[in-house]
Amino acid sequence: ILPLFIWQGLYRVSFAFVGMIELYQILKSITFAHLIIIASLFLFREWDVFIGLPRSIVLMQYIILLLALPGLRASMRIKQIILARSSGERTRILVVGAGSTAEQFVRSCLYSSKYCIVGYIDTSTNRLGYAIHGISVIGTLNDIARITKKHSIDQIVIALDNNERSTLGSIVRTCRELNVENIKIVPSHEEIITGTVSISHVRDITIEDLLGRDSVKIDVDCVGSFIQNATVLVTGAAGSIGSQLCHELLKFKPRLLIALDQNETGIFNLERSLLSAYPQAGIQVVIGSVCDSKRIEYIFNSHPIDTVFHAAAYKHVPLMELHPDEAVKNNVFGTLTLARYASKCRVKTFVFISTDKAIRPTSVMGATKYLGERICHALNMQSDTKFCMVRFGNVLDSQGNVVQIFKEKIKRGLPLEVTHPDMTRYFMVTSEACLLVLQAGALTEGGETFILDMGKPIKIVDLATEMIKLAGYVPHNDIPIIFTSIRPGEKLFEELMASQEIATRHEKIFISRTISTIDFESLEKDLCSLRDILSLHDNERLMKSLLQIVENHQATAVIN
Repeated sequence: ILPLFIWQGLYRVSFAFVGMIELYQILKSITFAHLIIIASLFLFREWDVFIGLPRSIVLMQYIILLLALPGLRASMRIKQIILARSSGERTRILVVGAGSTAEQFVRSCLYSSKYCIVGYIDTSTNRLGYAIHGISVIGTLNDIARITKKHSIDQIVIALDNNERSTLGSIVRTCRELNVENIKIVPSHEEIITGTVSISHVRDITIEDLLGRDSVKIDVDCVGSFIQNATVLVTGAAGSIGSQLCHELLKFKPRLLIALDQNETGIFNLERSLLSAYPQAGIQVVIGSVCDSKRIEYIFNSHPIDTVFHAAAYKHVPLMELHPDEAVKNNVFGTLTLARYASKCRVKTFVFISTDKAIRPTSVMGATKYLGERICHALNMQSDTKFCMVRFGNVLDSQGNVVQIFKEKIKRGLPLEVTHPDMTRYFMVTSEACLLVLQAGALTEGGETFILDMGKPIKIVDLATEMIKLAGYVPHNDIPIIFTSIRPGEKLFEELMASQEIATRHEKIFISRTISTIDFESLEKDLCSLRDILSLHDNERLMKSLLQIVENHQATAVIN
């Protein structure tokens, strides 16, 4: 047995860190050793030394060693638990959740002298009475108030699995009503790259947690066959959507990822981030604008590109009202240049990332994105390339998003400005949006306008109020909320579709039933007219012409 223990490295293991792997190695070594003993007794049974030896000794020895050796090595762990539980004042924690995330969190607290896990609260009654690491599931979400008072809870730790996170908002509201301010959250184990959850990962609740939804599940095989070994071009790669798209794409091992952006610093930082995360991947970063036809021609001629994700766009609504010429150049004619070369070079799939503001647009930004959609629709009708559009609303962690603006103002103690009490917006997290964009690209047959399920719209004033509370302040007292007025081009609420949608194979992706019947030649006449007006540097006339063209094209859209 001794040589087998040395071979398995069991004498190099610290008794303080014995786990299931070490216990398995002990079991394997003891069993293997006794199989050798039994075989030896059988083979050499005629030897004098073995004659008369009771065979029961082997069984007795096996049982004794199975009990003694693991018990000896586990004694230190047992001692740690006893000492931890017998120590003085400890923070009494109620864990919300009874799944794998909660199990990993509690495991990391078992040997701590600072924390006492009182019990688990589950999202359903199915696990009531169950014990995890000797600690029971003592109630459901409806029992938080009773349990908190009965057990003098100091801290509530939310350790829900990804598929349970839609209940976060109601949990936090319940805790606030009980005046429990010490609320923490453990990221789910899927979110942590190492796959381990420990006390060090516990953090404060953020607005992204409350507004985020259940994790997105995509058809990995479908997306994998779409991306693997393909050459993929991402425009606007240094932006919020573009950079996240690049990270998600590399998980599916494309042959080459070409990241294009005109932001030098952004593309530099993106390259470092991608190479750090995927050192073996084929990555090429390119500085350039989608408006530069020579640059775009060079990129398409340099590589046989299979798929394009077009995320390059000017997106800030009030700013584009002041600079409609730049919005038209980039969002309309940049898209036209890129789409034409993609069609000419027979790119297999072209995914145009659009916005909810393209539905019945009232802003320059929305109108230019609508024309971008029309360009892709028209080219799809005369091209071998499959063009599709993916439309969604605001992403929480995008650059210049209202959430970031509010965070900065709260840090500085400044009032939060909301344009109207009834202003609402759709929100989703960037990673969710990008995964659904990949799924939509894999599903396309050409010509679809995909609509992402954005959940329910959220009032901006409620968002501001919640963020102030999360920062530990009292809304209107510590941090005022000021109502200003709706800015040029803004809508009171956004839409994601102008007609009833059609379901797809994915539960969070739909197809708009409004389709285009216009051919590219007719659209090109309007674009030539728009280009002529653009050259006059008359922004007022440009805006009128832009909105008129959009209005005319909306009249030609039909319901399929």
